Amino acid sequence: MASSTFPTDQPIEQSKRKMRFVARSSAQNVQERSQRLYTRQLEGKTTRALVLEHSKIESISEVTAWQDWKKVKEWNKEDWEKDRETLLPRLQAMRIRLFNKAVKKGQLQTAAQILDSLGKVIGESVETVNIQAPELAIRIEPKS
Repeated sequence: MASSTFPTDQPIEQSKRKMRFVARSSAQNVQERSQRLYTRQLEGKTTRALVLEHSKIESISEVTAWQDWKKVKEWNKEDWEKDRETLLPRLQAMRIRLFNKAVKKGQLQTAAQILDSLGKVIGESVETVNIQAPELAIRIEPKS
């Protein structure tokens, strides 16, 4: 008979039927678990595959894993809102660097595609050019 001075996580059995103890995760544990799921989302797996894998790795229920995914989705939304303002200038800078490298290496087709992409951002696209072209309509009137 081993006795301990520390309380156990298991409730004392008061009747013949066993009571099942389910430990609640602390907010910090939930946060750390969700952060691990957040870092794994770039592995290229589908959402369901990520959540099911997360459930197995963390030894949690599938419902809890989906709750963790909900937290990850909120973080993704926050990230997008924070990055939205700076995204266009960063993309433009990357395109310009890519254009310069393509021209330097003689990859003129790539350079042309990048120029098209830059033109679309400022409103010079094929659709805009087509809209600005005059439209010709021919009608033949019957003889009177």
